[in-house]
Amino acid sequence: MTNPRISVVMPIYNVEAFVGEAIQSVLDQSFKDFELICVDDGGDDTSMDIVRGFSDPRIRIVCQPNRGLAGARNTGIAHARGDFIALLDSDDIWHREKLVLHYVHLTANADIGVSYAGSRMIDRDGEVLGVAMRPRLGRVTARDIICRNPVGNGSAPVLRRSALDLAKFSHPDDAARQCWFDEEFRQSEDIEMWIRLAVKHDVKFAGIEGLLTDYRIIPGALSANVVKQYLSWTKMLRKLQAYAPDFVAANGDSARAYQLRYLARRSVQLGNFKLARDFMQKSIGLKPRIFVEEPLKTSITGAAIFAGSLLGPDRFTALLRPYLKNAA
Repeated sequence: MTNPRISVVMPIYNVEAFVGEAIQSVLDQSFKDFELICVDDGGDDTSMDIVRGFSDPRIRIVCQPNRGLAGARNTGIAHARGDFIALLDSDDIWHREKLVLHYVHLTANADIGVSYAGSRMIDRDGEVLGVAMRPRLGRVTARDIICRNPVGNGSAPVLRRSALDLAKFSHPDDAARQCWFDEEFRQSEDIEMWIRLAVKHDVKFAGIEGLLTDYRIIPGALSANVVKQYLSWTKMLRKLQAYAPDFVAANGDSARAYQLRYLARRSVQLGNFKLARDFMQKSIGLKPRIFVEEPLKTSITGAAIFAGSLLGPDRFTALLRPYLKNAA
């Protein structure tokens, strides 16, 4: 039996409402030469019953005690047989042409290690929202990655296995178990991996046109504790400082300013305008040039904070409902 060209890794933990749709979006791909590795991360709902209800022989199930998203991805990658690794979170959905477009992109460009594309936002019911992730696609630098994270989300990238393996290390508490994502991170594990690949291993990132992932926004799971998210991101920066101090010296303040602005937007979406205002003030105070580099997004964020503070959470949410639907 020959190895598949692409291994799709899907961590699964208590996602019974969404996992069937996620799996079906993989099985419906126009590109057929793949395996789908479903990693049971020790949940307690009916998610794995739904997985076992599919009879496609390309689906492989791997079980483990709960280790979180990074640990589940590591287990899936360790079992993967393909030359390319695609990541899909079990509450997201792929466009049917996603795999074939990334496969063409990577096979035509041997220097590219990570291929990605933009994403549509959907609410918990699958309704398309009025916002999308449209990242920078070409001439991507490590500064772009740490400041703007063009990959966008964990369901967007397809990685060359040889590039991914540059980041492989033994688990600090279990030398027999290989890791790619750092399991010390329960948040910011994606950006930690991308920046480590770019800065430490000089892996090239490039995007392709199209919104090829439907990225689901679930209000109750929307990184609700943004303070914890900021602390996790800061931990990532400290790790980066240890092996690339010059890079952090040159780009750390800008990266922190963009992260604070991002968290201000998340705080607006959660209805916490006081916290949003605090994040935004810190962002501008740290790097006023953010207004010059991205005037539109920065101004919109500031306007949203002002409007939300004036209207209050309920009226502001009602105003956004046509755009954010059941993600508001």
